[in-house]
Amino acid sequence: MDDLKRYIREVPDFPKPGILFYDITTLLKDPGALRMTVDRFVWMFAAMHADKVIGIDARGFMFAPIVAYNLNAGFVPVRKPGKLPASTAGNSYDLEYGSDRVEVHEDAIERGERVLIIDDLLATGGTAGATADLVSDLGGEIVGLGFICELTFLDGRERLKGHRVESLIQY
Repeated sequence: MDDLKRYIREVPDFPKPGILFYDITTLLKDPGALRMTVDRFVWMFAAMHADKVIGIDARGFMFAPIVAYNLNAGFVPVRKPGKLPASTAGNSYDLEYGSDRVEVHEDAIERGERVLIIDDLLATGGTAGATADLVSDLGGEIVGLGFICELTFLDGRERLKGHRVESLIQY
């Protein structure tokens, strides 16, 4: 699926010196590339019969609702701290250039619901792992995790061992 790579802009030294940022806004602005991305996620996960699709703040929000719509599933945003108005459950994690926390409404996922997690990038697996742990803590069953880009040299899949992990592009 490397045909999508040509739609990803590489930005050196962002957000910090030494980091190479993979910018998906160039993929988003191209209607064909956007459609290919969504269609591939839907094709990969349709047989999993997800009840909810989680989008991780913020770039996961750009794809997860469209995937949820196509899978006839609900959409659940997982946000950074302080962004959700009702009672939340949260989980802290380390990432490749610092640490952070994710939160979800406590009532967003019901026990036994099948949950698909979508985000733009799998790096160290910290954000996705914290989200997966949060889903499990709330009683959800993770049916898969889908990413547009995967930085294979950071071994993020190792953090997500035991889950189905799919990425459209590997670096």
